[in-house]
Amino acid sequence: MVWTLEWASRGACKSSSADELFVQGSAQNRAKAICGGCVVRTECLADALDSRIEFGVWGGMTERERRALLKRRPNVQSWRRLLETARDAHLGGVPGSVAAEDGAAVVELPAQAAPAEAFTQAV
Repeated sequence: MVWTLEWASRGACKSSSADELFVQGSAQNRAKAICGGCVVRTECLADALDSRIEFGVWGGMTERERRALLKRRPNVQSWRRLLETARDAHLGGVPGSVAAEDGAAVVELPAQAAPAEAFTQAV
């Protein structure tokens, strides 16, 4: 699968206002729903994690969820590379294992889960 560098122009949120994506509380669930079927969700999440974006919903994760993930996996040097590998393994049709860069446990991808969601739930 090709990694989309110009992902923002293809995002499901491209027609959303910032007020819909940079929200707090229960409104974050509505913002996360926009990400649900997005074709560039993985690229968006990787960019937010690699850039340490602190606010808003990116790639289906809130700032609190991203902070927790970064705290659990401090040695990951490239979320793009890690999530790209996870997505490719998932889309290859065969659930696979992705070895994390930081030497952490191997992540098993559920067959039906979206790549970013499967990865972030497993770690």
